[in-house]
Amino acid sequence: METKRPTEDWNNPPARREENKKVLAGVLGIVLGGFGVHKFVLGYTQEGIIQLVVTLVTCGMGSLIGFVEGIIYLTKTDEDFYQTYQVGKKGWF
Repeated sequence: METKRPTEDWNNPPARREENKKVLAGVLGIVLGGFGVHKFVLGYTQEGIIQLVVTLVTCGMGSLIGFVEGIIYLTKTDEDFYQTYQVGKKGWF
């Protein structure tokens, strides 16, 4: 007779969902926010182009938007960031 072994669920990694890009987007928003790089990383091509144009038109002052967004990204919890910006696709702030 075959005996069943108890499952070791604690030893199995959780199911991998889409990668959370919070730290990468946050740091890029702070460092290169004026170029919209953080938007491109999150898959927001249109918003990234808008960010770049705003920065060029305002002679660099538009880069403050990217800086603020980078700080906002880094202060959110991982789950909140994932739900807001990667699942919900919220483009700005």
